[in-house]
Amino acid sequence: MDLIRLEKAGLYCPAGDFYIDPWQPVEKALVTHGHSDHARFGSKRYWAPKSAVGIIKHRLGESLAIQGCEYGQKLRFGDTWVSFHPAGHILGSSQIRVEHGENVWVMSGDYKRTPDPSCEPFEVVPCDTFISEATFALPIYCWEQGEVTAKKIFDWWQSDLSRPSLLFCYSLGKAQRVLAELTRFTDQAVYLHGATASLTDIYRQHGVNMLPTLSIADAPKNHSFKGDLILAPPSAHRSPWMKRFKEPQTAFASGWMQVRGARRRRGYEKGFVLSDHADWNELNATIEDTGAKQVFLTHGRTDALERFLKEKNKTVRLFQTHFEDEAD
Repeated sequence: MDLIRLEKAGLYCPAGDFYIDPWQPVEKALVTHGHSDHARFGSKRYWAPKSAVGIIKHRLGESLAIQGCEYGQKLRFGDTWVSFHPAGHILGSSQIRVEHGENVWVMSGDYKRTPDPSCEPFEVVPCDTFISEATFALPIYCWEQGEVTAKKIFDWWQSDLSRPSLLFCYSLGKAQRVLAELTRFTDQAVYLHGATASLTDIYRQHGVNMLPTLSIADAPKNHSFKGDLILAPPSAHRSPWMKRFKEPQTAFASGWMQVRGARRRRGYEKGFVLSDHADWNELNATIEDTGAKQVFLTHGRTDALERFLKEKNKTVRLFQTHFEDEAD
């Protein structure tokens, strides 16, 4: 019998009577991280790592009934022991380890192995069954180190100081990683879209070292933004919000920029490959490192990874979840 199974409301553990990242309201929700496809409104009680609580409350409401837990802290749910472990995805992201007797399952949530100065580093958690995301599960996806990509972003920003430089990136996780990675090359302040600013403040409260930031809303009306770097969510691209910037150079930071033509289709002048998910090599290395005999795959290119793992004599199954690929 499976320790975790797929039900209408999400991934359910009968032995512990809780859900992991449910997409419908439930009594007890264990949350891997604060992105909106994993942390959803309406459940009665929530559990998450302490460093994720501020983000989750910001998105779901300050009155949310949520318990913050230390990484590695063992919690008793029914006949199971549960603990949260760093996933390296964004601040407060976690894998959830579920132990029932001698059987151990780990739900990865979204994760990456590439070093990231804005969040806790990934921890390998040995298990019998590993539930892994597969967002970028194709061999073409292979990431450079963040500092390499950050240098490319910095050089692009400095390449034309007669124009504003608008870098579009997801407001939770990606923007803060860019601000942290860029501290290696400059101490110049960066302007933030309002949707990004409030989340960046939460990262600062947790001691993440980032470039100083300014709110676009607080800039003088006659400010030209020439030579400035501005971070904004993709939803702001080609919106009326952009009218305040005269002839800006535009770029998008995302793992999807690895694919030829993706930047052009999305209408950006430049693309930077920067992902907060595991690449092909990291996915496969992690599955091996856990020692799992059985692997479940969720959202992404599950087809390619499933075939590859089965060729290596792994037992592979799929969970058709409501989790999304890399998105805002």
